Amino acid sequence: MRAVFPGSFDPATQGHLDVARRAAGMFDEVVMCVLTNPAKTGRYPLAERLVLLADMTSELGNVTVDSCPGRLLVDYCREAGVGVVVRGVRTPGDLAHELPMAGMNLHLSGIETVFVPASPARAHVSSTLVVATARGGGREVGGNR
Repeated sequence: MRAVFPGSFDPATQGHLDVARRAAGMFDEVVMCVLTNPAKTGRYPLAERLVLLADMTSELGNVTVDSCPGRLLVDYCREAGVGVVVRGVRTPGDLAHELPMAGMNLHLSGIETVFVPASPARAHVSSTLVVATARGGGREVGGNR
């Protein structure tokens, strides 16, 4: 079965890589798909995020990278033949945010969502904190380095 792991990945972190690795063990193929969120201004250009994701996942033989800027995830899934959405969740707040989207994706397209809880060693990592730490001159603990 083919699954998609969508996100802005702005930037991608070791937490994202952890979810991708674990999803790769559950599905025949996992597509990490970079989406755009009209409510957010991207920190890194799409092309840069795609290169970073490809580099990070190069050792995962069944993980590929793609994008669908400006489109709905369910449309991408239909066109790409994807049957499952994978979402990583770190906190109860993440789950509360993700559940309505999972319900809407199911309603619109019949696509199920599988939630992968963050590994305890990575649960504190978010793209926002990685960027803030790097801007402050700190080491990107749990980030993409």
